[in-house]
Amino acid sequence: MSTRYANPDLHSHSVFSDGTLPPADVAALAASHGVDLWSLTDHDDLDSQPHALRAAHEHGMDYLSGVEVSVTYEGITVHIVGLGFDVSNVSLIRGLQETRASRQERARQIGEQFARLGIAGAYEGALQLAEHPEAIARPHFARFLVEQGVCRNVQQAFTTYLADGKPCDVPNQWATLADSVRWITDAGGMAIIAHPARYRFSESRETAFFEAFHALGGRGVEVIAGGHSAREARRYASMARRFGLAASRGSDFHNPGEGRNEPGTLPPLPPDLDPVWSLLDDRIQRVAH
Repeated sequence: MSTRYANPDLHSHSVFSDGTLPPADVAALAASHGVDLWSLTDHDDLDSQPHALRAAHEHGMDYLSGVEVSVTYEGITVHIVGLGFDVSNVSLIRGLQETRASRQERARQIGEQFARLGIAGAYEGALQLAEHPEAIARPHFARFLVEQGVCRNVQQAFTTYLADGKPCDVPNQWATLADSVRWITDAGGMAIIAHPARYRFSESRETAFFEAFHALGGRGVEVIAGGHSAREARRYASMARRFGLAASRGSDFHNPGEGRNEPGTLPPLPPDLDPVWSLLDDRIQRVAH
């Protein structure tokens, strides 16, 4: 019998990728909002996992290993969350290392784009905000722009400069969809489509994406996500039913006050959907009693 969880949050970030808090502080914030099952899903990184597991148990939360893999699908970036995998799996570790290695060169190119627009020092400023050079990402540039007074907030930085197709967007070749699903699955975990509303696919292209993901062995989708409206949540609940996918729930927390939701502040999943944690029951690392 699977443990029933009242408030799972299975998508969040720390300074090990593009969040601003150490894992222990993210865990404390999640626990303060009543999270009872937590996962830290840093981008293309597993180094944060032992810190997150320890912090989760210190705050009385059960834990699922997590990662968010950067993927290039038909020329755009999508994200696949992995949950409940073996953090020592060699294939997964190597794949993520290769994916992370391209981040710094991309960041240099983003800095060059800003320089052409008359905004000097963007790469250096973003690098200072990243905990690790290989973790540097667009949110670090966005925070630099806010610190410099160029933008009012991170959202404006993205909509003006950094979002896909904007002047300082630099496309990158991340992992393939097939590789991301295979790495996670071979490590004993479950591959889940992260925040699908963010990709702004046409209906036909979105259907093709879900079909490809499902055919490769993907098994879940974030129905309740920090960036989803109520209407979008209903849409992806319908997609979960259509493709026989389990449903996940995660705030995509990065920084206090930066996104729509802090950990543990999301609405519940629709009751007729299979929650991903019920299918990962044997992979949950529970607090010792």
